Amino acid sequence: MRFPSHENKDSGLRFHYVAAGERGKPLMLLLHGFPEFWYSWRHQLREFKSEYRVVALDLRGYGETDAPSHKENYKLDCLITDIKDILESLGYNKCVLIGHDWGGMIAWLVAICYPEMVTKLIVVNFPHPSVFTEYILRHPSQLIKSGYYFFFQMPWFPEFMFTVNDFKVLKSLFTSQATGIGRKGCRLTAEDIEAYLYVFSQPGALTGPINHYRSIFSCLPLQHHEVIMPTLLLWGERDAFMEVEMAEITRIYVKNHFRLTILSEASHWLQQDQPDIVNKLIWTFLKEETTRKRE
Repeated sequence: MRFPSHENKDSGLRFHYVAAGERGKPLMLLLHGFPEFWYSWRHQLREFKSEYRVVALDLRGYGETDAPSHKENYKLDCLITDIKDILESLGYNKCVLIGHDWGGMIAWLVAICYPEMVTKLIVVNFPHPSVFTEYILRHPSQLIKSGYYFFFQMPWFPEFMFTVNDFKVLKSLFTSQATGIGRKGCRLTAEDIEAYLYVFSQPGALTGPINHYRSIFSCLPLQHHEVIMPTLLLWGERDAFMEVEMAEITRIYVKNHFRLTILSEASHWLQQDQPDIVNKLIWTFLKEETTRKRE
């Protein structure tokens, strides 16, 4: 694997990513969630490099990617443009786009705004953004599960809470019975946890990621909704943050072949929790004919 970086020509920000697979192969671009970084795609980097140029990005503000200091620099339109510019800087005009959690939100929006750039869309544990905004207003249970969106609007205190007791909150997200990977999953090793702690214990490392949430309310609801490329939505039913009902509703916004697979024993951290199954499902979807009717 290679660990290069690219400077975004419009924003001037330097983006860090990890790449596997030969240059010139079709591009597979991976967008992580919160609180994660490129490492959450380690299983997929190894799996898909045989047929793809696989690039796992550190999103704006995360890991070794530059982190602007003002929350206005994290509006969704900036994040969408980042992906467009990174695609071009890598020498491609289209890709298979895969996103998990917050990276899934960005992936949906890139697919909506720049459909010519996305040959196939794969999202893990995040519904279509319009489904999310409509559902959360009608279902108090989901509003409660998304309470951290509102907590993150506070200055400095959310960052402080993550650091208390040697980053206990961060560790428990991945390991606790309530929110973490279950007994039947591929649990994070001590080395995996250490990788996360190393990244997020750097000075100021939490502010950029949380600033993504501090800008979300200025960007929703969406003006455009339809997704026109073949789409795979993978969902861990034990997701502590997203209700599974949103997954099925997402179908109405995809005007092409749509496949939904719900894994009953899997958590929110699906591509780490069940990497072998996830990889197999992605391979199946990638090899399907794009002319198939919606299921």
